Amino acid sequence: MSYWTDKRVVVTGGAGFLGAVVVAQLRQQGCRNIVVPRSIDYDLVDMSAVRRLYADATPDLVLHLAARVGGIGANQTHAGQFFYDNLMMGTQLMEVGRQRNLEKFVALATICSYPKYTPIPFREEELWTGYPEETNAPYGLAKKMMLVQAQAYRQQYGFNAIVLFPVNLYGPGDNFDMQTSHVIPALIRKCMEAKERGDGRVVLWGDGSPSREFLYVDDAARAILLAAEHYNGNEPINLGTGHEITIQALAHLIADAVGFTGEIVWDTAKPNGQPRRCLEVSRAKQLFGFESTTAFTDGIQKTVSWFQANRARVREVVF
Repeated sequence: MSYWTDKRVVVTGGAGFLGAVVVAQLRQQGCRNIVVPRSIDYDLVDMSAVRRLYADATPDLVLHLAARVGGIGANQTHAGQFFYDNLMMGTQLMEVGRQRNLEKFVALATICSYPKYTPIPFREEELWTGYPEETNAPYGLAKKMMLVQAQAYRQQYGFNAIVLFPVNLYGPGDNFDMQTSHVIPALIRKCMEAKERGDGRVVLWGDGSPSREFLYVDDAARAILLAAEHYNGNEPINLGTGHEITIQALAHLIADAVGFTGEIVWDTAKPNGQPRRCLEVSRAKQLFGFESTTAFTDGIQKTVSWFQANRARVREVVF
């Protein structure tokens, strides 16, 4: 029997980009009791709704993937909302889980929690050596509080909560809204629409010099389930590939993938965000056997192909 066969699992954010893949992989592994709370039924920012969710679902495990999240522009526009909503969701879900003797709580944090000038590669020990990059600090700090809470609850109550820190995710089914999406779906949509209009150039934020690391969504889902099954420790765990790419190189890679041949122009009046991002990922391999398996160029092509085939029903997130 699979570890998951008889588990009752709540997947917050289970209808979203990453959550839908996690739910599909749970089903593939034999999990028969999966609850995906929808915001219309359970507002996880509201404590009474969190209590009702636990009472209705009676879970053994909670995989907390729900987040109020977006790119640099969305983080700047909705800084207060991102801080409050993410803080309250994580805090309340973990607290009620503790009260109800939940078997295990798996929290998904973010690479945005790391200090702005973290040495490359980002090691888990560096999480507290400085303040996050300013454009996404409220979101990153709210998510990092789940680590504080998990460690405190383990110390005082013996509560089994683990916290995972993934890099930026990408893949089919991502959010392609131009105001709230992350860089890969935004670039794919911008280049494709420019190609269709016959534009001679696209204008992108910043100067293209920052680097980012990306993890394909199927790999991220597999990592979460491996950690949920095999890791019961106190320490934060990075989820990534260990490889970085500059935004400039990424833009050209995506332009080539969609067939846009025009000029790429950089608007240096717009922020760059964090200078570099690249994770040290050996802890995940050592503790629960996770390694990414999707080559970046393959993942980009799969994402582009999915967007081309699903233009009429792409997911757009508006706050």
